[in-house]
Amino acid sequence: MTEIIAGLYMSPLEILTSLGAAALVVARWLPPAARPRVTIAAGAVLVLSAIVLGVVGIRWQMLPVLAGAAFALPFAVSPLLRRRTGRPAWRARWWLALPGSLACAGLIASGPSAVWAFPVPVFPEPSGHFAVGTHVVQWTDPNRPETATADPHDRRTVVAQLWYPAQQSPAGVQRAQYAGRTKQEARTVSDALARYAGLPGFLVDGVPRARTHAVFNAPVADTGGRFPVVLFSPGLGGVRTQNTAWAEELASNGYVVAALDHPYDSAAVVLADGRTVNTKIAATGDDEEDNKRAAATTGIRAADLSYALTQLGRLDRGETAGPLTGRLDTDRAAVTGHSLGGGAALQAARQDRRFDAVINLDGYPRDPQLRPYRQPVLALTQAITPDTDPRYIPRLTQVLELSTATSYRLTIPGTAHLTFMDAPLYLPPVPSMVGSLGRTESPHRVAATTLAFLNTTLRHKPGDLSTVLSDYGDLSTYRPGNSH
Repeated sequence: MTEIIAGLYMSPLEILTSLGAAALVVARWLPPAARPRVTIAAGAVLVLSAIVLGVVGIRWQMLPVLAGAAFALPFAVSPLLRRRTGRPAWRARWWLALPGSLACAGLIASGPSAVWAFPVPVFPEPSGHFAVGTHVVQWTDPNRPETATADPHDRRTVVAQLWYPAQQSPAGVQRAQYAGRTKQEARTVSDALARYAGLPGFLVDGVPRARTHAVFNAPVADTGGRFPVVLFSPGLGGVRTQNTAWAEELASNGYVVAALDHPYDSAAVVLADGRTVNTKIAATGDDEEDNKRAAATTGIRAADLSYALTQLGRLDRGETAGPLTGRLDTDRAAVTGHSLGGGAALQAARQDRRFDAVINLDGYPRDPQLRPYRQPVLALTQAITPDTDPRYIPRLTQVLELSTATSYRLTIPGTAHLTFMDAPLYLPPVPSMVGSLGRTESPHRVAATTLAFLNTTLRHKPGDLSTVLSDYGDLSTYRPGNSH
């Protein structure tokens, strides 16, 4: 009864509670013969639903509904009680009752409106023919010190979540928690993300309530051979799960996605021993200093990505334990990222020739050494507006022109910076924040364009990639020696 209904973003209990509250207010305005029956039925539905909600957990969005119902309940029930005791029923005149009814209706309506604005995210069904499994690993690099701490013995650790093609799980199997391995981890991460964004944590309490389409540690698909790998770095302060809808779509189409948490940079990273590492990234107010720090962070992330590819190779060879031994084709590897992670992906590709392709999701290039790239690059950018950093497109163009392979910059109309992650699924549909494509179309366009690029560059599928990409927005193509 707590399952969220897609499109309504409410559970059946929440819908019953809202309908019961609304009927309680409306009963006052019905013909006299119908009022008692409607009042009793509405009150019973409301009270029973509210009690069960109290047991399973009430979302903050439902509090205005309960407040409106609580205010209306005495006025609705009083005439019934007076009638049972034989006293004449008293009802306020309509012009006195109308303001109160409107106030109650407004409170009740604000509940579903808040649910719509801050819903429990409902993830789009992956379109590929594979089911999706997921697995979390933690790796510590013995050769790299952790520069964020003063301990000289501390070594760099990363947490990676893998999404992979899996066998179909039996009906009723529990789907993976969003934003963490457990609900407690998900709540820790969502609260940290809210703090990082300067929001009250309760606004995004739908995040730890969500379930994805993947199944933790599901058996790997028994068909498909060895799968190409796609490494992913999130945005500044971002977390490994921030692009889950995208990762599940790629996995269902035969890719293994390995998304990283970067400790002391990601908003919160829960380690295997239960410790939580919070971000140490904070703006100083000095643009020059902040840019210097961002460049340093980008370099650390680039090293994390290369190290993760090495570990995936060890996993494939059976040198470390995991469900994907013998199924990872690390000779076909793409490096990707969002925002600062996109800049890290570009830098990792320049430094590490094992990467065969790069996807930059609206990330500013911060590599201090602009040298030729041998890999093809797909750069997706948000719609360009007068508020866009005037340095962004020239810098990105400069990087794309350095590639010795054909590269692409695709500007997708109706997008904003947060369109390229899961944010449209759980934040208010404010165009300046998450774009204007909507909760269904946003993840579809990001996944469709990146999947077309990966199919061409890693699987060498035939077809005109430029034609496919140009259907989604304004495309610029950069060919070696002949840009645009």
